[in-house]
Amino acid sequence: MDVTPDAGAAADRGTPSPAAAPITLERIRKQYPDGTVAVTELSLPIRAGELVVLIGPSGCGKSTVLRMINRLIEPTSGRILLDDEDVTAVDPVQLRRRMGYVIQNVGLFPHQTIRTNVGTVPRLLGWSSARIRSRADELLELVGLDPGTFGRRYPHELSGGQRQRVGVARALAADPVVLLMDEPFSAVDPIARTRLQEEFLRLQAEVRKTIVLVTHDLDEAVRLGDRIAVLSQGGKLEQYDTPAKLLGEPASKFVREFVGADRGIRRLAVTPVSRELLDPVEGVDAEKLPTVTVGSSLYDALAAMLVTNADHARVLHDGQSVGLLSRHRVLSIDYPAETDRA
Repeated sequence: MDVTPDAGAAADRGTPSPAAAPITLERIRKQYPDGTVAVTELSLPIRAGELVVLIGPSGCGKSTVLRMINRLIEPTSGRILLDDEDVTAVDPVQLRRRMGYVIQNVGLFPHQTIRTNVGTVPRLLGWSSARIRSRADELLELVGLDPGTFGRRYPHELSGGQRQRVGVARALAADPVVLLMDEPFSAVDPIARTRLQEEFLRLQAEVRKTIVLVTHDLDEAVRLGDRIAVLSQGGKLEQYDTPAKLLGEPASKFVREFVGADRGIRRLAVTPVSRELLDPVEGVDAEKLPTVTVGSSLYDALAAMLVTNADHARVLHDGQSVGLLSRHRVLSIDYPAETDRA
């Protein structure tokens, strides 16, 4: 399978943080003593500052891959490179201190305050108390929690969504080069989950870390990922692509069935309104039409038209009308034909 990096995949989300590093998986394999193969010679290039999502059915090895990257699980064979350095040649404790790790149930220390929880890794690294406090407060603000309000609280005094934000802040505390996230939002209710995803996208736009995120939720993968790796049983890589290409051009029967029959709707959500799709503003009372902006999703544009029972939406750029987008144009976009390339 071709997994050559797509130069435009992550470019839309800003410049990578100086404290971000590429990860390269070279034919990594994990086989247990009983003969069970969890991951079969997986190769995956991940650029600095890119958010890559691992997704697949239960038992496909996606969490195993995550844990091999920070050596909580040792690979049977193959190489994992962090900024061109083989992680197996690095002390595992020192390696993990360079990587933030966020899990489903957060794992905050219940008898420590939120500020103390966030400062865990800097404290292990020997930072001064003043520096730790400053960094903890900075990160609480970054994840949307007022340090004056939440810094002295304990985990049981926070909601599930708030605890998850603290988990992200703690993972970022020592400015890691990589952030590993294993089902980070799955334990919260759907409304809080959506808000957390929005906050996380905002946060990533600011910090631009290299992130590997495991999820079982395709909508979450499409919404968050610069690229998505679809794995099947045994950690076999079925496709590694941008969300739009994954939905528009499934590489195999497995991927086509995995993304589902409603992938066209999902693709509208990751396809932006562009000037190439617009008609001129002529012969239409455009002031009465719903408005969307260049770069917003076709899904949002279609929803605006359906809600107002309009056949067009007026498209704005820097507050100025640049054309009309028709409902017919959105619904008749010619997506690439499906082929089974497996």
